Amino acid sequence: MADPTDRPKPVRHELSAFSGAGYDKGRRTSWQVAWLVVSGTILVRWWCPVGLRIRILRWFGATIGEGVLIRHRVRIHWPWKLTVGNNSWIGEDTWILNLEPVSIGADVCISQGVLLCTGSHLRHSPTFEFDNAPIVIEDGAWVAARATILRGSRIGEDSVIGATALVSGNVPAGATVFAPRANTPDSLR
Repeated sequence: MADPTDRPKPVRHELSAFSGAGYDKGRRTSWQVAWLVVSGTILVRWWCPVGLRIRILRWFGATIGEGVLIRHRVRIHWPWKLTVGNNSWIGEDTWILNLEPVSIGADVCISQGVLLCTGSHLRHSPTFEFDNAPIVIEDGAWVAARATILRGSRIGEDSVIGATALVSGNVPAGATVFAPRANTPDSLR
């Protein structure tokens, strides 16, 4: 049996020394500021028509197919790192935190409140440096409400990610992933 005292000592992070080395935002600062202003004042608002929302995203560098529906209150960190295929839907309150590219295929449904997060940190790095990687969601997939897809994940075509599921890694084509169900007091007896 392993001795619990043999575990590596936790690393104390010196956040003031964080450098962000290797992270490329992809556009100059003025473009980033313009995006943040337009995104926060127009794009996420309920009154912004879908067609205008799509045009704004394309103008800022997103690659978006035909027939795409992006609802209001969808937050997109950097549109120039986003690709969405034809006839895909992105539901309200979705957050696409795309420090690295996010590719969403055709006929994909991203339901309400989903988090697609390409960013992370190296937990053993004394300066807590980035550990980012892209996300790919292939054609025909459904990511249900409030699911979280983490950096480096690939969701296979025609797969289903259940509500509130957490995905870190690859999901094969046609697979279904469920979140654990909560137990009621009666089920614990």
